[in-house]
Amino acid sequence: MRRTRILAAVGAGALLLGLAACGDSKDSSDSGKDSTGGKQVEVFTWWTSGSEALGLEEIEKVLKDKYPDIKFVNGGVTGGGGSAKDLLQTRLAAGEPPDTFQVHAGKEAQDYIDAKQVEDVSDLYDRFGLTDVFPQDLIDMLTQDGKIYTIPSNVHRANVLWAAIPVLEAAGLPTDSAQFASIDEFIAALDKIKAATPDVTPLSVGGTWCQVHLLETVLIAELGAPAYNGLFDGSTDWAGAEVKGALEKFGKLMSYTNADRDSMDWEPASQMLLDGKAAFNIMGDWVPALLDSKNLVAGKDYLYAASPGTEGIYDFLADSFSRTVGAPDKAGAEAWLDVISSKEGQIGFNKVKGSIPARTDIDLAAEGFSEYQQSAAESFKSDTIVGSIQHGAAATIKQGADANNAVSKFTTGAMDAAGLATLQQELAAAFAG
Repeated sequence: MRRTRILAAVGAGALLLGLAACGDSKDSSDSGKDSTGGKQVEVFTWWTSGSEALGLEEIEKVLKDKYPDIKFVNGGVTGGGGSAKDLLQTRLAAGEPPDTFQVHAGKEAQDYIDAKQVEDVSDLYDRFGLTDVFPQDLIDMLTQDGKIYTIPSNVHRANVLWAAIPVLEAAGLPTDSAQFASIDEFIAALDKIKAATPDVTPLSVGGTWCQVHLLETVLIAELGAPAYNGLFDGSTDWAGAEVKGALEKFGKLMSYTNADRDSMDWEPASQMLLDGKAAFNIMGDWVPALLDSKNLVAGKDYLYAASPGTEGIYDFLADSFSRTVGAPDKAGAEAWLDVISSKEGQIGFNKVKGSIPARTDIDLAAEGFSEYQQSAAESFKSDTIVGSIQHGAAATIKQGADANNAVSKFTTGAMDAAGLATLQQELAAAFAG
């Protein structure tokens, strides 16, 4: 049965990214050929640690093999949610752009498109044969006004619940599944954890961006995909009763989290599960790389499932790249885009990062992708797709920053009724218009 694709980043046509596979018609046999003599490529990312850095190293290996004459220059900067993007904007404004830079597919990319800071790469979709290997609905997501500006290196899922089996056993909770049909059902499990294992944090979470990540999964669960999508096209009222109820559930979930949350990023928050210090964590599927690095086994040491109340919905995000307007080495940028979209590049990168390839011509089982990744790929084919707020599919850079500020004010405050009212007002203002 054909699934309904609902993109929280799409409105009035194609709201997820910008643009369509047309442009210059070049023979796909040119893929991998550097015809303009580029000698280096500076790649700006926030992939500076953990599985992200390992994934970047894998792409660099493919680049070196495929384009031995092009030098890779790592422009990595820590802090995807803030400092890296701020520095990137400073460089772009100063006329000192990298050749290519990481951007989340969706509304976040639209900011750079509107500012004329990235080029149409539709011709590369033809040259590299991507229209034949990327799913058509993904290409449609990336299409607006007959142009495409970015090429995805992967597909991630944001709405994943991770659970530590030893902690569940200690609390007398089922260990055969971590699927909860609703937020209320999940809260009941958190209460059992709290009562049975008082020294264990029921739900671990990291700093502000991780909290916004958690919030969007609650909005999806409480509103459902159509109404969640409506938050971004104006058909769902941010100031309405449905959103108020979802925010109340978010506040309740935050009451089960670790007191030191604001001092840590996603990785130490997820590490709490490995150390037996937390029962659950809601985070994207970059978590498996951390679990695999500790030789943990799904079904034996940990469980995973769609976050509570979101089964059948895939909260989408993707890392993507483009040619920067004014790139010092255009040929280098094109070589990079060839590599990150190639079969070799997507296999090497995604296997270690935990995401899945955007390409459909890769046999994940044969290539040794994990059990989780194979299941995620199946879900991406069948689930209703919505876009992530925190990870740029559904929110512009400014909207994301405003949402982060609103959530931070709430979670570092009293988290009472007045705080919830202010949170709702500020979120409504962030996404107004």
